[in-house]
Amino acid sequence: MQEIKTTYSIGEVAEKFGLSVPTLRYYDKEGLIPNLKKNSAGVRRFTEENLSTLQIVECVKNAGMPIKEIKQFIKWTTEGDESLQERFDMFLQLRLSVQEQIRQLQETLDVINFKCEYYGKATNDGTEKFVKEEMHLDKP
Repeated sequence: MQEIKTTYSIGEVAEKFGLSVPTLRYYDKEGLIPNLKKNSAGVRRFTEENLSTLQIVECVKNAGMPIKEIKQFIKWTTEGDESLQERFDMFLQLRLSVQEQIRQLQETLDVINFKCEYYGKATNDGTEKFVKEEMHLDKP
């Protein structure tokens, strides 16, 4: 019995990932989706393996990795076990970068939370005067 592989159109994949069709074509052109096949009419057909690759591409892109580095990672994945250390090192570095982004965002959120508390109290009081005194913002 022949196994039938499920494939997806570029439109289906675009919708599933919240990407535009031109973005997917660009990723294909840049070699970010290895083993992406086209049918006899030249239409791209995405497999589950392609979707898994695309999920990683989107993850590292959202983490701030440039396309050039994503291309290098994809190249390493096609090299097999010889590039395991490089891939591991890449993800360790990416993790540090994301942790720093989270730290910076937490600082930003702390300021925003303070301002929400400040303006919430000022709005309830109808003035900033009492909030400034209460929070000791009137002193240097």
